[in-house]
Amino acid sequence: MRRRFTAARVARLATVRPDGRPHVVPVCFAVDGDRVVSVVDDKPKRSAELARLTNVRAQPAVSLLVDEYDDDWTRLWWVRIDGTGVVVDGGADHAQAVALLATKYAQYAHYRDDRPSAAVLAVTIERWSGWSFG
Repeated sequence: MRRRFTAARVARLATVRPDGRPHVVPVCFAVDGDRVVSVVDDKPKRSAELARLTNVRAQPAVSLLVDEYDDDWTRLWWVRIDGTGVVVDGGADHAQAVALLATKYAQYAHYRDDRPSAAVLAVTIERWSGWSFG
């Protein structure tokens, strides 16, 4: 499960809205030991204070899901991690997350770590679950 999760290029991040409803968005991510990190990147956004960050600050329970779909259903699989998220706005943990993402994604190679909007979401993994056809 760890190998498949780590190699995936995109995860779906699920957080809990203030009204208790789920909020799901695709994210780039990197695995760092028993943590998963994602950063608010340079793609255009309405605001630097994204719903996912607001949600995690209020309710830190999160899930991340990666999966593989193929019309040949013998190749199907999914892996989900459940954990506790925190928003990191600076410091060594922030710099480490950005470095990990730059290693995994070429788009982060020139990423600036000094932007105030560049919050990192760090999720401590508490549970792994998954499924594959065979």
